[in-house]
Amino acid sequence: MSVEVVGPTVPGQKDVLTPVALEFLVALHRRIEPSRQKLLAQRVERRSGSIKLVGFLPETEEIRQKHWTVAPAPQDLLDRRVEITGPTDAKMMINALNSGARVFMADFEDACSPSWSNLLEGQNNLSLAIDGALRHTGPNGKRYRLHDQRAVLVVRPRGWHLPEMHMQVDGQPISASLFDFGLYVFHNHRRLKDKSTGPYFYLPKLESFKEAQLWNEVFDLTEDILGMEPGSIKATVLIETITAALQMEEILYALRQHIVGLNAGRWDYLFSIIKTFRESSTAVLPNRNQITMTVGFMRAYAEHLVEVCHKRGAHAIGGMAAFIPSRKDPEVNRLALERVAEDKEREASQGFDGTWVAHPDLVPVATRVFDSRLGNKPNQIHWRQDGKNVSAEDLLNFDIPGGLVTEDGVRNNVSVALEYLTAWLQGQGAVALFNLMEDAATAEIARSQLYQWQHHGTRLDDGRIVTRSLLEEWIRQTDESLPPSPELTIATQLVREGAFHEPFQDFITLKAYEQLLLRTDVMEEEKL
Repeated sequence: MSVEVVGPTVPGQKDVLTPVALEFLVALHRRIEPSRQKLLAQRVERRSGSIKLVGFLPETEEIRQKHWTVAPAPQDLLDRRVEITGPTDAKMMINALNSGARVFMADFEDACSPSWSNLLEGQNNLSLAIDGALRHTGPNGKRYRLHDQRAVLVVRPRGWHLPEMHMQVDGQPISASLFDFGLYVFHNHRRLKDKSTGPYFYLPKLESFKEAQLWNEVFDLTEDILGMEPGSIKATVLIETITAALQMEEILYALRQHIVGLNAGRWDYLFSIIKTFRESSTAVLPNRNQITMTVGFMRAYAEHLVEVCHKRGAHAIGGMAAFIPSRKDPEVNRLALERVAEDKEREASQGFDGTWVAHPDLVPVATRVFDSRLGNKPNQIHWRQDGKNVSAEDLLNFDIPGGLVTEDGVRNNVSVALEYLTAWLQGQGAVALFNLMEDAATAEIARSQLYQWQHHGTRLDDGRIVTRSLLEEWIRQTDESLPPSPELTIATQLVREGAFHEPFQDFITLKAYEQLLLRTDVMEEEKL
């Protein structure tokens, strides 16, 4: 077996990277990697402009026209009215699992800084959580432990585009998706079954139904190798790209024996629109805080997701409420909680079966809204909005009447990108900034808007034009206003490259990952 684990040895590594677990990962890699590389090449081809994005796929019309439904959801995933998300560190996992939410999504993706120690500690924490044995003691001596009644555990692996450089198979880095997925399912499928639950996943950043087909192949192969009951692996797909939004039914069909729902991943969805249509002057978006779920194309995206899911017997899960309550300002909290409630009321009335929150204090707010809508029913899958027929044109019309780009909006993007990437390089994946829980998705939106605005010479509301020199000055000012650190220096350079580099960088986190490895591997070696 040609497999090599490179980098420092970190605590818990021997419990996670056992010889049989590595053998399983190698089997997945050798079967899946050629297809993954072909699909990644197709992504490059699409973004080069050689494939035009014009609407729903004509070649899959038969799938959209014929009658079929996805396999039934397992009992413990029937009621998903409120889901909480967060990273896999012990304290946040315990708080999330104890929060009263129906589901906790443990995140190896956007809310995780993928240092070697974070990844392996996260895998150990998941196994301990399943056993009810996860514990944490804070610096002040406060102890955290799991309640008997806790949320259903769902895991989000990293996306298809990301490598895991610490594990090389036949001289190639393994897919980060397969690494995160494979270790979790290998170590835990039996203990999950013993707890009357199963290996449940959220799948991020799919760009086509063919990428869903590849996940279906992974699931079938895994069930076969591990002797699991066919269809026991279940997944919810985040619709986070404009191409996936145009292929929702095809994605459900590709995973129909394994899928239980779709989720409106609103932040990555905006990033995808900016990235996909970066050369189009008609797709230049205003300040991020003006792109709410009530603007035309975002409302169409939500309504189409609900319609497709309920047509095919799947759950429709709403987007993130990212507000983080303030300990200092009750008025900020009051106004923000009102907006969160309004957002969740809109989702419930649109037919969503559940929603996402980022903080335990938001669980009661969202729960009250969905309790009022659902009552004793676990979901509203049978709800359909009569006469609603979202077109491809609705999804692709990015006009926002009255939308503005302001100096405050540009400076906020600069601050979010710099501060988040600094924290990410320091090993923190979910970061509270300006009373919002920011993750890699919002950092990507921030820097991609900087690129879009200066690339098109967008005019601010005060008449000035967003030029490279203006952005460079505001980046410099923000950099100088923050506490100096080696990570800030790297983050500043990454934001500059992400905002100005031609051609556009698909993911700033790919460049940041190279820097993360250099810094965290050295720090982890020094600890030893």
